Amino acid sequence: MSASAPQRHIVCMKWGTKYGPEYVNRLYAMVRRHLHGDFNFVCLTDNANGIRPEVQCLPIPPLDLPAGIPERGWNKLASFSADLYGLRGTALFLDVDVVITGSLDDFFTQPGEFLIIHDYKRPWRITGNSSVYRFELGAHPDVLEYFRGHFEQIRRKFRNEQAYLSDFLHRQGKLAYWPKDWCPSFKYHGIPRWPTNYWKPPFVPAGARIVIFHGECNPPDALAGRRNRRFRFIQPATWVAEHWRE
Repeated sequence: MSASAPQRHIVCMKWGTKYGPEYVNRLYAMVRRHLHGDFNFVCLTDNANGIRPEVQCLPIPPLDLPAGIPERGWNKLASFSADLYGLRGTALFLDVDVVITGSLDDFFTQPGEFLIIHDYKRPWRITGNSSVYRFELGAHPDVLEYFRGHFEQIRRKFRNEQAYLSDFLHRQGKLAYWPKDWCPSFKYHGIPRWPTNYWKPPFVPAGARIVIFHGECNPPDALAGRRNRRFRFIQPATWVAEHWRE
């Protein structure tokens, strides 16, 4: 791959021990099934062991954060480096625990300078959910530069990286959101309402292209019918097996 050739990149990030290499490998497979044409798949990671050879594994650029602070996704801001290993072109960032159920082609053509999911729980706020966002590589270095220079101030004001990121780009007039149906939440949109959740299985919401797993349930938990909170029963989400595979 020529570092200077503009192209489409899928970027994901894996650090620590919460997610194994199978998450990256299945994500690559889902992208390959749902994105037409050529793309470069990049995983920024602290451990490339077990990741399939089609994935370009690169170290996570250091943020130099204080030791021992709670993990709030701050590492994702490294994707806004002014020069991310010489990569150029359009990047679609995907969390490793999403499940792709429909075409990704339009994620690269949807108008907007920076696109992100609009927050599900409090839609009156500008905050986006950073499970899926698109940007031009190297086009927003000020996001990372300001963060590095004002971390303690940012940490007091914003709970996590997506709140900071949304606020920063909104103030520049660059924030836009994906169409509502494209990136639904498994938790909020894919579980039948109580009490029907006791006899009806979870489902893929209409129009979904990328189903987001956040908060209390990841794909293998959903597949097994597990939730991490009491009194929130779900049937096994058997549809996950159809998509979340190599």
